[in-house]
Amino acid sequence: MKRIGRNIGLLVFVAAGALLITNLPGLGVTLGWAQEKIIKIDGSSTVYPITEAVAEEFQKAKKGTVKVTVGISGTGGGFKKFSRGETDISDASRPIVKKEMDACKQAGIEYIELPVAYDGLAVMVNPKNNWVTSMTVGDLKKIWEPAAEGKITRWNQVNPAWPDVPLKLYGPGVDSGTFDYFTEAIVGKSRASRGDFTASEDDNVLVQGIASDRGGLGFFGYAYYAENPDKLKLVAIDGGKGPVSPSMKTVMDGTYFPLSRPIFIYVNKKSAERPEVKEFVEFYLKHAPTLVKQVKYIPLPDRAYKLAEERFARKVTGTVFGGEAKIGMKIEDLLKLEEKK
Repeated sequence: MKRIGRNIGLLVFVAAGALLITNLPGLGVTLGWAQEKIIKIDGSSTVYPITEAVAEEFQKAKKGTVKVTVGISGTGGGFKKFSRGETDISDASRPIVKKEMDACKQAGIEYIELPVAYDGLAVMVNPKNNWVTSMTVGDLKKIWEPAAEGKITRWNQVNPAWPDVPLKLYGPGVDSGTFDYFTEAIVGKSRASRGDFTASEDDNVLVQGIASDRGGLGFFGYAYYAENPDKLKLVAIDGGKGPVSPSMKTVMDGTYFPLSRPIFIYVNKKSAERPEVKEFVEFYLKHAPTLVKQVKYIPLPDRAYKLAEERFARKVTGTVFGGEAKIGMKIEDLLKLEEKK
């Protein structure tokens, strides 16, 4: 600490970009660094647009006194960091699973599970694809199951009525909760997938891949399609009751089956004791209904956010999902689970 003045009665501290001034008569003017308040978040690329929107509004409200960093390492990658105590909050496009629960327990990390929105996984093709308007779950399984690797490489191999055009696949990486959910819902086992596809944790990379490849097909959160409707062609999915396209209505009422799901944030209980983290999460839940809509996702019913607020206030830890995937869960089913907590 460096003394730069005398008898002025002003003590000045500068730290991590923050200038603090303290009046201490007789000590003169002194400069130093004070600690900046930072909230660290990482995880799902699907949840990212919501959390990023909340973070921007929160930082504006705090006038720069709190910094919020939001990363995209996928749901699985985010939970790895979370279980090591490297982040305060983990974005997740699926519930926490058993191995992640065990990792947190081993590290002594307790977490508060909070649903923040609803999402549908969209299946998309290139706009120049004039042969596909809908696909069955069976079609998708035939394309994505591990046995298809290196074998199902052309569209006519999936359906003889489709043309002899190269099939190029795009999807989230293996650390993605969207990848986990899709494989569970379509193939029947989480992470059971062919490996010869273009993978990325950045959904914008997938958008560009499908948009530039006539034979392209891929999947990711509906909101990324909603942001790029001119670049992509949406495929209706037949889950057994006829083809249904994802939309606000079909995802909310559960008719877009089996690719509808709730998405979450997980808060480290110890981090929640810090005033800035507590305030951020409260801000998140209060403003989620508005900001979720702004970024093209589907807000939960007001009752769900109220239950989440109550759970956070009581610091109720753990998960209502038992470490297992819940495929095709409707909003009312989620509410029933939440109300039991």
